[in-house]
Amino acid sequence: MNIKDYGWNDFFEIQWKERAAAAMFPGRITADFGQQLKVMTDSGELTVGRPLQKEGNSLQLAVGDWVGLETVQGADTLVRFVLTRKTKFSRAAAGIEVKEQIVAANADTVFIIQSLNRDFNMKRLERYMIAAWDSGAVPVVVLTKADCCGDTVDKLGMVYGTAPGVEVYAISSVTGQGIEDIRKYLLPGKTVALLGSSGVGKSTLVNTLSGEKILKTQSIREDDSRGRHTTTHRELVLLPGGGLILDTPGMRTLSLWDSDTGMDIMFGDIEELVLKCRFHDCKHRDEPGCAVREALETEKLEKKRWDSWLKLQKEIAFMESKKDGKQRLQEKQWGRQLSKYQKNFAKGKF
Repeated sequence: MNIKDYGWNDFFEIQWKERAAAAMFPGRITADFGQQLKVMTDSGELTVGRPLQKEGNSLQLAVGDWVGLETVQGADTLVRFVLTRKTKFSRAAAGIEVKEQIVAANADTVFIIQSLNRDFNMKRLERYMIAAWDSGAVPVVVLTKADCCGDTVDKLGMVYGTAPGVEVYAISSVTGQGIEDIRKYLLPGKTVALLGSSGVGKSTLVNTLSGEKILKTQSIREDDSRGRHTTTHRELVLLPGGGLILDTPGMRTLSLWDSDTGMDIMFGDIEELVLKCRFHDCKHRDEPGCAVREALETEKLEKKRWDSWLKLQKEIAFMESKKDGKQRLQEKQWGRQLSKYQKNFAKGKF
């Protein structure tokens, strides 16, 4: 086994020389089972425990991460640190707590999987595109189940209109359509992350590209043409011919975490219009000199595209306010701890 097959390169080697102690060795996380992680090393695959995660530490781990490992005498192999990531695909974690969930780390390319049957959803695709651009990886749109679609050409046109400059492929794991076209991304040492909703055919695609049944799959439901959710954990798979695929559980919703780069790329035309408004605080309603309203009236800007931008802006602003609130709470807690420390120090309790 050679970790270069799993994507080890100069980017990680340089960091390793700066951080690792003599007794440590590198490994890449290939599967996440909650408290247990599978890690691939030069000596083969290991199972290690997830380190205890504390607020603000650097050990928030994800499949695709490269970590520093150490086997302590009389104990299991421990994760000591995580190397800086080349890329990361994140979302806001579900639930009340405001925190980032890293879905995939160190992917070179992101296949955004969208099904061509009834699960086709352009607004969802917009969200994935924004998050993919922010990840730092190269996004590619892969439209699955072409054999179940009678208007593939029309839907391809819709995607090209939404994501200009991005490669788009219509494929079928049943007929083989388009499969050879996407193999060009599966290069030795390169990682392709598969991201999309439940049941769009990610696991089936992994099996098709590998030439064998590596992952479990289920058939399409007859009542709504949707695939059944199969993948329950994230897993990095080394393909027989080289190249790595990072399969992930389906996400029915995707709440954006960071979105500066992605929004600029996806909605750059709207961002430019906003800057052209006469007033910097223009609400784009009835203010004079509003470039956005003029573009809408002359149909240079599509109403549905404007509505999408508005909705995303509101969501981003809400997320940022939640982050700010969490930061203020943390600062208040740190202030209380510091004050308590100072009082105890003054009383000679240290």
